[in-house]
Order: sequence, then structure tokens, then C-alpha cells
Amino acid sequence: MSAFRTRGAARAGQYAALLAYLLFLAFPFLWLVSTAFKPATELGSLHPTWIPKDPTLANFRQAFDEQPLLRAAGNSLFAAVATALIAVAVATPMAYVLARHRSRLTSAATGWVVVSQAFPFVLLIIPLFLVLKNLHLINSLPGLVLVYVVWSLPFALWMLTGYVRAVPVELEEAAAVDGAGRMRTLVSVTAPLLAPGLVATALFAFVTAWNEFFFALVLLKSPEKQTLPVVLTHFLGAEGAADLGPLAAAAFLATLPSLVVFALVQRRITGGMLAGAVKS
Repeated sequence: MSAFRTRGAARAGQYAALLAYLLFLAFPFLWLVSTAFKPATELGSLHPTWIPKDPTLANFRQAFDEQPLLRAAGNSLFAAVATALIAVAVATPMAYVLARHRSRLTSAATGWVVVSQAFPFVLLIIPLFLVLKNLHLINSLPGLVLVYVVWSLPFALWMLTGYVRAVPVELEEAAAVDGAGRMRTLVSVTAPLLAPGLVATALFAFVTAWNEFFFALVLLKSPEKQTLPVVLTHFLGAEGAADLGPLAAAAFLATLPSLVVFALVQRRITGGMLAGAVKS
């Protein structure tokens, strides 16, 4: 009986710790939502509350009146979708080679992929700027997409390599016996089994490009080409004073696409993983 109580108390403690961790993660977003719907009088109150006493949409109207949020969102959407599609298309065959043809060269390539993620943005921006200048891609969304693809590829490649290694080699050998070539095998046999990994990788690339700020700030100078994270900085005054209500409203709207995309694909990711486990 005492052992049963001990296990019950341990499980209750685990659930309590998990709940506390979830609340810790959700706190910034919940506070952002609360701030977005508060009127100016409550935003300046010395005793802030979680739930607005007099909720209002004035902050949203003011945000759209002050800044071109829809245009910036369109630019961010273009960059994020293009980055996700191109990164997955490029990383899939590369991951297949790294997973199926192991050698010292592929091991060194994999190690370099991991190490490259540690490079700070500041070290890369000057070489990238010079390369894009020579390609005449400065101040253009295609140039920004190119940078995002290059920046997303290391992690995308590392992630997809693990998924490829999880696919049984016997399936590819059976396809080879039937006369299928390497490309045919990759497209018809391996790629369908990689669906959860492809979706997860595309989601990572999409969210990374959607939220990225530094490269967009440096490479895009024309206001009509700026992305949403850059436009959000326009709610800050010359002396750093933030127009808190409209800023919170615009930031809340900026987080919605990532949440919606994840909500739509997370069930497919989980379902695909479970289906693969059953087939194995």
C-alpha cells in the first residue's frame, strides 16, 4: 500500500511539474494576448491585471492604421513558404546520400553541418551581403529567401538524415530488384515513408523564416519589401518608448500563422510516426 502511494505521489509530482513548465512557457503569450486587448488606461495602470476589465479592439485598429501589416505579412508569408519548399527539396536528396553512403567524408560533412549552426549571425552578414550584392539580390525577397534556405539547410539536413536512416534498407533493395533506379527509389519508395520528417522539416524552416529579424533588417531597405518582424520595430519611438497597445496587437497577429500551421500539421506528424512504427 505504501509503495502504491509513493508511485501515486511521484506521478502527481510529475504532472504538477509538467503543468508548471507549460504555464512558464505560455506566460509570455498569455500576457501578450491580455495586453493586446487592454485600453490605454489599463496599460498605464500601476496594478496590472491578467484579464482586461474593459476589452477593446482599438489597439488592432491603430496597429493597422499606423503600419502596413498586411503587406509585411504577405512578404513574410512568401519568404517563409518559399524557404520551406526549397529547403525540403534540397535537403531530401542530400540527406539520402549522407544516410545511405557512410564514409569519412559523409561523417565529416555531418559534423560540419552541426558545427555551422554555432556560427553567430554577425560573422555571416558581411560575406552574405557581398555575395548577394554581386548577384544583384540586395533589397529583394528572392535574395532573402536564398539566405533563409542556406541558413535552414544544416538543421533540415541533420533532421532528415535521421528519418532516412529509420527507413528499412530492404525496401530500397526490393525496389532495385524490380528495376528501379536511385532517383525512382527515392521518389516512389523512400519519400512517402519520409512524410512525417518532410512535414516537420518544412515546419521548422517555415517558422524560422517567419520569425527571422536580423537578416531581413540588414538586407531589405525598401519599406514595401520589409517583413513583419522588421515592421514591428516601427512601433518603437525614437527614444525606445514602445507604443505598447498596438505593438502587442501586431505581435499577437504575427504569432498566429505559426500557431495555425503547427496546429494543422502536428496531427499528421504524430499519425505518420505511429503508422511507421506499426509498419515496422
